[in-house]
Amino acid sequence: MKIALGCDHNGVSLKSHLADLLRSLGYEYQDFGCSDTTSVDYPDVAKEVAQAVGENRYDLGMLICGTGIGMSITANKIPGVRAALCHDAFSARRAREHNDANVLCLGGQSIEEDTAKDIVMAYLETAFEGGRHARRVEKIRAIESWSLVEHNPSVNNVPRK
Repeated sequence: MKIALGCDHNGVSLKSHLADLLRSLGYEYQDFGCSDTTSVDYPDVAKEVAQAVGENRYDLGMLICGTGIGMSITANKIPGVRAALCHDAFSARRAREHNDANVLCLGGQSIEEDTAKDIVMAYLETAFEGGRHARRVEKIRAIESWSLVEHNPSVNNVPRK
């Protein structure tokens, strides 16, 4: 399993700890930055990680900013991405089981390191249940397609009226 990992300046410390965890568990990951606490714009990092996951170059993604909110909002704009902001192991398990979340978002300033490790472990160890949840994920995909193709003139190269 390949994991795309990224953060803004508020997530550097937590990302480092999670990279150590992934390494110790034998997961292959790519660090998409950032590498220090110099201010960066979280949408830039979120876009790179989410595109890598949405294009199936990586199986899963993990994004960290101060609260995880900005990363989650941005990542969910990318086709094929189902990003979930999780604050505990329960929400991480449910995000995988019920929503087939492929990007985990965390708040570097809002959760403790041990909690973050528990969340990541739950996220990695949990599989999508399918069944009735598959139908719901398909509805999410349909909404995504509807948004991108039918109701976005720039995607269709149709001039705005």
